[in-house]
Amino acid sequence: MKLAYVTLQGRGRTDALIAEVAALLEADGVRLAGTVQSNHERPDRRKCDMDLQVLPDGPVVRISEDRGDLARGCTLDSGALEQTVLAVQQRLEGAEVMIVKKFGKREAEGRGLVPIIAEALEMGLPVLIGVNGLNLAAFLTFAGEDVAVLPNNPLQIADWCKAGIQLTVS
Repeated sequence: MKLAYVTLQGRGRTDALIAEVAALLEADGVRLAGTVQSNHERPDRRKCDMDLQVLPDGPVVRISEDRGDLARGCTLDSGALEQTVLAVQQRLEGAEVMIVKKFGKREAEGRGLVPIIAEALEMGLPVLIGVNGLNLAAFLTFAGEDVAVLPNNPLQIADWCKAGIQLTVS
């Protein structure tokens, strides 16, 4: 099984877990493609600023729009997200593992990183995805039956990724 996901309750917790796993894999010399997200709280706003780092070496792209203090809806900058999709695709060749910070609203609509996820799976790469509760049903529909839910332990998740690499090499 080459597709797995993690999910945690609480704002930003899945993003932090995915970033920790990416750091562990990079420290072990694993060649990564994909994205990790960092959230930056703003005392004068309800919504945080969201930045995506394209793995392994950037760029970092702001994917949120500042819509003011009273903004309640989605602040995703779809154009900026699409910019990261192109950057991820350019880095997929030579990667051993693909990490997707979140199967979010755009992915649930069949856009965003969905084509790159499919490409990575076709290449035989293990793919790790963060999923929030709002998009879990859409993700499971996309993933089908051949998907694993991983424990919320960064070392165990990193081990799953590395085991997937060895399956590809064998």
